[in-house]
Amino acid sequence: MPEYQFVDHPDNISQNIIGHEQLGVDTEFMREKTYFAQLCLVQISTRDSIFCVDPLVKNSQTEFWKQLLSSSWVVHSARQDIEVVSQTVDAMPSKIFDTQIAAGLIGMPAQVGYAGLVKELFDVTMAKSHTRADWTRRPLAEAVLDYAAEDVEYLLPAADILSEKLDQKGRLDWAHQDSALLLNPALYDISGETAIGRLKGARNFHGAKRAVAVRLAIWREEEAIRRNRPRQWIVRDNVLLDIAYKSPASEKQLSEIEGVPPKLLTHFGKQLIDIVAASNDSDNNYQPPRPPDENQKALLKEMQSTVAECAKDLGLATETVASKRELSSVIISGNRDTRVFNGWRRELIGKRLLQMF
Repeated sequence: MPEYQFVDHPDNISQNIIGHEQLGVDTEFMREKTYFAQLCLVQISTRDSIFCVDPLVKNSQTEFWKQLLSSSWVVHSARQDIEVVSQTVDAMPSKIFDTQIAAGLIGMPAQVGYAGLVKELFDVTMAKSHTRADWTRRPLAEAVLDYAAEDVEYLLPAADILSEKLDQKGRLDWAHQDSALLLNPALYDISGETAIGRLKGARNFHGAKRAVAVRLAIWREEEAIRRNRPRQWIVRDNVLLDIAYKSPASEKQLSEIEGVPPKLLTHFGKQLIDIVAASNDSDNNYQPPRPPDENQKALLKEMQSTVAECAKDLGLATETVASKRELSSVIISGNRDTRVFNGWRRELIGKRLLQMF
């Protein structure tokens, strides 16, 4: 492995990352005790250097982020890296090439891990001995930094190999299209309005109970964001669902719901009762989504079969072309604005699937 440099003055390496066609990028972060992931380390590789950059320092980082974000990144399974960077600096890289996506498009498993990719391409076995390291600790141990540096060591060579293989198959643009989908800001929307989708079990509520669940979920999300604490630390899903289901009319009734923490009653009891009351006065016409009927089940099965046949012809995993979840969502919601009907998939499979409706 090239010798890496630990950087605690980020702006000092700005000149080192200018002018490179691509940069390998990985991040280490912690989120067990916070709502927002805490960015703890940024690893960057060029063709001949590796930098482990400390984003926790108080030194200037403006120029560093300006140069890094204007570069094209090679990342493996980029979604979490993009999310934590976006939350930290409110920006995304201009372009990415995701090696997990690229590997899937040459026929490797759709969710192949970085270690699996390195083993397949370079016959190198990576030691994953520090996956649970405390990345907030300073100074970081040498063994931990070695581990972090290794996570970007093979990114650029892997991108070279994958790009060549994809180009030979006429699929290089596919990888660029699918990688670009990860730069859609909507993927990282954390607004309270979307909170109900993260409250497991609420989709089966209807009428007044659904209205209460929506408002309670929004309240919890906004409180978690305000305090920067995991939403389950504010109140657990099952307790929030019980409150929505029982819709207490008083703090006494709220206190009788099993699992309601005393601190929740003390600090938010009246507020929660007010939320329940306001919800009961709102539009309660919501009905939960119906399970697929027999015709929809038959259509899903037919679509899956068509996708599987197409994937087999291409030598790809079925979910690389279109997952069951995607197809089911299309059938139930009627939404056509999905990747299966756009980009490279449209001609190969999307038009055929649309004809089935």
